Amino acid sequence: MDQKLKTNADIAARATGAIGCGLLQLIGHTPLLSLSHLEQDVPGVRLFAKAEWFNPGGSVKDRAAASIIADAERAGRLTPGVALLDASSGNTAIAYAMIAAAKGYRATLCVPKNANAQVLGLLRLYGAEVVLTDPLQGSDGAIREARRMAAEFPTQFVYLDQYNNPANWQAHYRTTAAEIWEQTNGTVTHVVAGLGTTGTFIGTSRRLKELNPRIRAIAVQPDAPLHGLEGLKHLDSAIVPGIYDPLVPDETMLVSTESAYEAVQQLIQDEGLLVGPSSGAALAASLQLTRELSSGFQEHPATIVMVFPDSGARYVAEGLFAAPDDRLRSS
Repeated sequence: MDQKLKTNADIAARATGAIGCGLLQLIGHTPLLSLSHLEQDVPGVRLFAKAEWFNPGGSVKDRAAASIIADAERAGRLTPGVALLDASSGNTAIAYAMIAAAKGYRATLCVPKNANAQVLGLLRLYGAEVVLTDPLQGSDGAIREARRMAAEFPTQFVYLDQYNNPANWQAHYRTTAAEIWEQTNGTVTHVVAGLGTTGTFIGTSRRLKELNPRIRAIAVQPDAPLHGLEGLKHLDSAIVPGIYDPLVPDETMLVSTESAYEAVQQLIQDEGLLVGPSSGAALAASLQLTRELSSGFQEHPATIVMVFPDSGARYVAEGLFAAPDDRLRSS
């Protein structure tokens, strides 16, 4: 195995034998980061983060969106003249809009009205039509509106339905899992990822467990229906995605918004990593897991790989990561 660090562009260019590469060839092949400072407090455990913000659209959702669009093209559903339609709370919408612009498609995206302002701005810059939905209904309200539009205007839209589309989890089965396996030289023992559409967790875990049935798959979700973990779902109170398979997770860990935000601060201070709330949730769950692992005998070190879906850069303007004193001064 070639141990030299490769960039996405290097891999894409080598694959085509050409100078330079196209935008979509940059999707995937994201780095695996060692959280070496955090590891010092958990002997016998290695912590790694899959840095998905290195995708061109800035998040893990580029993988699923590219896979879903390619699948619709192969099936002859997505052709010039019709618009792709789907619901999203943020990152998938950006991925759809970016890829649609690159391929020359129109995109109509249903997004909660209270979505991140930077997300809404990016969607409009990419030329997408944005349909704002009831903020109190969150992503479920966006799903309902997309379903209504698809049923009312079947000839105008191709409803991609990321929550029920197998091409979502298959993207991670083919790519994310394979990268983690290669980047850890097959030593991964635990994979930790949040549940939103559930595609990242299901696809990655399903393939890794085929490669080594002893790998434990840890799913992460908010601990309450009302939470501040954008992109994640509290499944007991939400529309459960059709691609979710309850037999895949070995354990589901519930994380509070507060503990996720504290984990984000810890990553900033200890590792210099600015990540989004869902990444903080993955770390908070993993730190709880390390305490459980450290209390028991382990013949070999545990290798925990967390999927960090996006950067925290676009959350800063909302003041989510402000220090407590700063929040008090601004209120």
